[in-house]
Amino acid sequence: MSFNTKAELNILINLAASDSKIEDRESKLIHMIGKANGLTAEEVQEMINKPRAITDLSAMTNDEKFEHLYYLIQMMKMDGQVFRSEIIFCESIAEKLGYKKSVVGELSQHIYSDPSITADREMLRKKAEKYIRD
Repeated sequence: MSFNTKAELNILINLAASDSKIEDRESKLIHMIGKANGLTAEEVQEMINKPRAITDLSAMTNDEKFEHLYYLIQMMKMDGQVFRSEIIFCESIAEKLGYKKSVVGELSQHIYSDPSITADREMLRKKAEKYIRD
C-alpha cells in the first residue's frame, strides 16, 4: 500500500463492522495488513475499537484507488458470508473512488477471501479501468 495505511485500515474496519460484528478472520486480515505496513497490534486494535468517519478519497492516484478497492472487496468476502449491507458499502466506496458501483460485482468474481490466494492484479486492474466514471 502506497497510500495512508491508517486511512485504508479505517475503511476496512468500517466495512468489517457494516454487518454489526467484526469477525475473527476480518480482524486478523486488518491486523495482518496493519503489521505489514508498520503498525503495531496495539495501534490496529485501537483503530478497531474506535473507527473514524471515512474521509475524502479523491486525492488518491488510480493505482491507489484500485488497491484500495481490491482490499475492500477482499475484506467483504473474508468471513465467508457477503451481506447486502457490505455490498452496498463497497459500492458506495467504489463510487467515492470514482468507479461505477458495478465494478464491485465484476471484481468480486476474481478476488478471493483468503489473502494467500492471489488474483491476477493486472487483469483486475484492466477490468476496473472499464468502470471508471467519466
